[in-house]
Amino acid sequence: MDVIATIDQGTQSTRVYVYDSKATPTSSHHVEFQQHRARAGWIEHDPEEIWQGVELCIQTALKAAEEKAGPIKVKALGITNQRETTLVWDKTTGKPLHNAIVWMDSRTESICKQIEEEHGSKDHFRPVTGLPISTYFSSYKIKWLLDNAPKVRQAVQSRQAYIGEQLDS
Repeated sequence: MDVIATIDQGTQSTRVYVYDSKATPTSSHHVEFQQHRARAGWIEHDPEEIWQGVELCIQTALKAAEEKAGPIKVKALGITNQRETTLVWDKTTGKPLHNAIVWMDSRTESICKQIEEEHGSKDHFRPVTGLPISTYFSSYKIKWLLDNAPKVRQAVQSRQAYIGEQLDS
């Protein structure tokens, strides 16, 4: 049976759904993962835990679909993710250099305030981007990592780092 699978990698859990050719759900699997909160306003995820959860969800959902319908063939895969959650990893090993900084983390508030002061307004970039300066955006998280995570800074300086703003990067 041909199926379509989806990976929904959210802020608190990972879900995989499998659908038949008529878009009828045939199976799914869901796992939650830990929210790391070292300080008020800081939210991180362990990228390895997320990856393991994605693998487990895929394997479990596909196995359940096969148990229901016999042999299956995945014809398409859809992925949705956290967006603006920022991850830096070693380009040789593929291992994360720091926990992922979650989209709703507010540790970059002082960076944002400094940029607002330098440009005179929270809305300085709005005419170009349509958006205000905000802790939501990955660029400020990357600056924070470069300033505060020595492994990240060293890897970037030696061109050994990949930076992604989405967990499917």
